[in-house]
Amino acid sequence: MKMLINGQAVDAKDGAVIDVINPATGKVIDTVPSASKEDVDAAVAAAKAAQKKWADVPVHERVEIMYKFISLVERDFEDLARTLSDETGKPITEARAEISNIPIAFKAFSERAKHYYGSTIPEGMEAGQEKTILIVKKEPLGVVAAIIPFNFPCDLFDQKVAPALLTGNAVIVKPSTDNPLTLCKLTHLMDEAGVTKGAISIVTGRGSVTGTALTSNKDVHLVTLTGSTEVGIETAKICAGNLTHVALELGGNDAFIVLEDADVDLATDELIWGRMYNTGQVCCASKRFLIHRSRVEEFTSKAIEKIKAIPTGDPADDATRLGCLISEKAAITVEEQVNKTVEQGGKILLGGKRNGAFYEPTVIGNVPKDADVAIDMEIFGPVVPIITFDTEEEAIEIANRSIFGLCGCVFTENMKTAARVANALECGGAVINGASFFRSFEMPFGGYKHSGIGTEGVFSTFDEMTHTKSIVLKNVL
Repeated sequence: MKMLINGQAVDAKDGAVIDVINPATGKVIDTVPSASKEDVDAAVAAAKAAQKKWADVPVHERVEIMYKFISLVERDFEDLARTLSDETGKPITEARAEISNIPIAFKAFSERAKHYYGSTIPEGMEAGQEKTILIVKKEPLGVVAAIIPFNFPCDLFDQKVAPALLTGNAVIVKPSTDNPLTLCKLTHLMDEAGVTKGAISIVTGRGSVTGTALTSNKDVHLVTLTGSTEVGIETAKICAGNLTHVALELGGNDAFIVLEDADVDLATDELIWGRMYNTGQVCCASKRFLIHRSRVEEFTSKAIEKIKAIPTGDPADDATRLGCLISEKAAITVEEQVNKTVEQGGKILLGGKRNGAFYEPTVIGNVPKDADVAIDMEIFGPVVPIITFDTEEEAIEIANRSIFGLCGCVFTENMKTAARVANALECGGAVINGASFFRSFEMPFGGYKHSGIGTEGVFSTFDEMTHTKSIVLKNVL
């Protein structure tokens, strides 16, 4: 598969390639170019030149192009879903769901674009301004670098590319090295739909080369990145050198709080959705399960029963509901983290074994509240560490000890209690009687503390991707 730079399907200038491997089978699916700094600089130069032309395209025409893109996605739906499943290891049913989200997202952002109006500050709003009118308008930042992780590549393509283009920016997509193929196809469909040549590109390659070249380029005006906190901090440091705007959606270690009066059947149903989806590789997945001591036995037994019932196996099989991790390396990391949790006092009650890139759904009981996983160790896999507490105040204290603050959730029958806990959680999103894995395209999504800077969603992304300009009509009256 080739990159797209300045409307042309291209290889790396030096011909270097990277194998894309199906993590479930270990077989090579395809190759992508391993872009050099020279390739990235060419994409940025083309984007800078094209952005002015694209910004001159009226909003209603940009929207028509987005709808043409949607029709192309629908035309190629099954091919895109199969590609996503093969390169990511997620079940084909989840891959289809992710492709199905593309029309939802692009339509929502398109509607927002058509109603993203400026403002007027009338004369006389402050002393001395009786004859002056102010017009406040939004303008594109310029060139946007969209750095997209492996876990939900299409959903995050939606969140970054749609608003970037609709606000008149040019965008350069940098996908994960592990699974770039679906995003390459989507970017080429954007070109086919009629986006100005050069206004959308995709560059593939190692983050240490391609990502660094993008984030350090003075002609990139915004870096929107979803990834680990470590990568986010390094990116922010690089961007600071050019005062490049950053929007960072980073790691999380979300607390799943089950209070004494909670509906445990509901909570364990939500656990399956909120922890096992995408084999646990979700930034806002519930990752620390804080269970009231009086309910922990019931919660644990019901959780184990429901987890055992999940059909696992070949991601390409329609019956599979739990696939593999993105790579064997990722599964080894999960294995090491589980072993460390056991060393710190936890007890494996279910699972705990690895086979290549597959890691069994795992439940760990008796996890001390000072164990690494109970605070800052984010396990990106299908692991349920259970930590007990005795009071509401203790649960909140454990939840807020983490450096992360992406999302959290609380289960209780008392809505006053629910509101109190939700407001006390130090995080960007708090879900009541549902898992923390909740992200609609409409909502502003982002975290506190080391979980990021800024928010994404129809509600807020346009503000992140535009300048605010005030035009002064002085003494006009």
